[in-house]
Amino acid sequence: MTMDKIKKIKVLFVCMGNICRSPTADAVFRHFVKEARVDHLIEVDSAGTHAYHIGNPPDHRTQHTASKRGYAMHELRARAVQTSDFEEFDYILAMDKENLSLLHQRSPRQHLDKIQLFMQYSQNAGLDTEVPDPYFGGDQGFELVLDMVEDASRGLLAHLCTHNS
Repeated sequence: MTMDKIKKIKVLFVCMGNICRSPTADAVFRHFVKEARVDHLIEVDSAGTHAYHIGNPPDHRTQHTASKRGYAMHELRARAVQTSDFEEFDYILAMDKENLSLLHQRSPRQHLDKIQLFMQYSQNAGLDTEVPDPYFGGDQGFELVLDMVEDASRGLLAHLCTHNS
């Protein structure tokens, strides 16, 4: 995995409120990147398409579920997607089709190719193209999100390491 000859890759994970799915992806992918010792080459952030929770930490259930698996997200704070994000980030990864559509609507035309569904990097999801929003459900929803995010994060890291070396 040599990525030493490239510019820093910037990845933005996006869900609706930036308190459940996208901060989970942020924390998990950041952990995998650091573990692979490419954190000096890959920058990670997350945001929401809606400004419901700006400045708030991730949902306590999200944090609890992630911490049980060794992921820290207590320093993350919700923010909304900004126009500058479309220019700044190389990969803008939506958790579901609704947020994908919102991102496509807001993006300048020249950056549309950066916007994708995160689950396209999954290695085991089969037909699951969306990470479901666990906000109104029980604990098992947060566990499912974490399982899906871990899987897609592994695939994304493998993609970045093979396609940017």
